[in-house]
Amino acid sequence: MSVSAAIAIDEQVRIGDGSLALIAGPCSLESRELALEVAGMLRETCERRSVPFVFKASFDKANRTSGGSFRSIGMHRSLEILDEIRSSLGVPVLTDVHESCQVPIVAEVVDVVQIPAFLCRQTDLLAAAGASGRVVNIKKGQFMAPEDMGHAVAKVRSERGARVLLTERGTTFGYRDLVVDFRGLQTMRELVPVVFDATHSVQSPGGAGGRSAGKRQFVAGLARAAVAFGIDALFLECHPAPSQALSDAETQLTPAEVDDLLDACLALHGVLTAPAAA
Repeated sequence: MSVSAAIAIDEQVRIGDGSLALIAGPCSLESRELALEVAGMLRETCERRSVPFVFKASFDKANRTSGGSFRSIGMHRSLEILDEIRSSLGVPVLTDVHESCQVPIVAEVVDVVQIPAFLCRQTDLLAAAGASGRVVNIKKGQFMAPEDMGHAVAKVRSERGARVLLTERGTTFGYRDLVVDFRGLQTMRELVPVVFDATHSVQSPGGAGGRSAGKRQFVAGLARAAVAFGIDALFLECHPAPSQALSDAETQLTPAEVDDLLDACLALHGVLTAPAAA
């Protein structure tokens, strides 16, 4: 499989250099205390295994199924929390943007600007992200062919946004289920380093009435399969009490589950990247 050039997230973390990186954190920024707790645990988990780590949390869930669902504790407060995590814990951070006007503000705080899957064709948003100077992680739309994501990458690069990642998060199958076509990982990895989002790939958008449902029991299997197929980073949403999470309650993992899954994925990655016997 072709491998694109590694992407430097900050001075310590690189994605696409042959290691398996982790992008993880709670689905949404519910509170300062929760964010710091999860970030601290995940940083320790990754440090013990020498795994490159990027903390992820959304400052605004602008694409919730229902307009009455939790969205945000506020942009200003959320960015303050992300800035604190970045400075106090010394880890790079990632969050989503939904409108072009948000990009310059968010880019002052984060290391990675993420384009949500539903917005991966929005030219102005992609161009603004490219112009920000930050790494841009584009989630493949649930409605997009993998090869067509090359156009999204080109839109970012048109504004001199050279550092781009692509994330697979499942493809719509019927009205609510998502399926993962692992061939897409290879197709997209020929363009840029590729991330696999194991927790969103088991979602059932709108499957619980006014919110998304999901099947957490399939997260580990899909993650292992993606590592076996060849990815550069694993994306997982993590919450100390998933059933109490304000978003994605049915698909987030506990820190302990992340711990166990990361061990399994690293063992598999080690086998695949070990030098061939003479």
